[in-house]
Amino acid sequence: MNQTKSKLAEVIRERRSIKTGYLDKPVPTELVKELLEDAVWAPTHGMREPWRFIYVPSEQKEDFVSSLVDTFPEERKEDRRDYFSKPSAFLIVVMDEDPRQKVWEENFGAVSCLLQNFQLLAWERDLGVVWKTNPHIYDPDVHELLGIQPEEKIVGFIHMGYFEEKPEPKKRTSIDDKFTLYTP
Repeated sequence: MNQTKSKLAEVIRERRSIKTGYLDKPVPTELVKELLEDAVWAPTHGMREPWRFIYVPSEQKEDFVSSLVDTFPEERKEDRRDYFSKPSAFLIVVMDEDPRQKVWEENFGAVSCLLQNFQLLAWERDLGVVWKTNPHIYDPDVHELLGIQPEEKIVGFIHMGYFEEKPEPKKRTSIDDKFTLYTP
């Protein structure tokens, strides 16, 4: 079953998380909005669209990083300032939390699909991104800084920026090692 890979399959296989090596080049707000306009076509149970976004553009990043770093203990501030100063911009993805487990999981699945769409679309436009779920996404001080409501959850900080060096692919486990054919 050797058939030519589709363009979509190629993009899925070529996409990489860009964690470092961001260029000093702003990420246009209009580009992020354009990518999100397509990414929101992810599957969403009952058309709940359980997401919202907080964008920190390149022009606001320094002020944002200063405020964010203030939420960390004194001994971590310098390290965190260095860490958060590397990306060119941030997209904070926020999800509606529901007390019903099934709805919560459906919402998280929908947001995860949206984020995969966003990453693939960004890759096509030579914009590097990585989805980060560091512990600060649970910090009440960070929630206050960002205006996160009690019925909301930060799903992640999307670090983004343009880059020159594409990381090498990491080996994936063969599907044969993860696939079971049901037989009654």
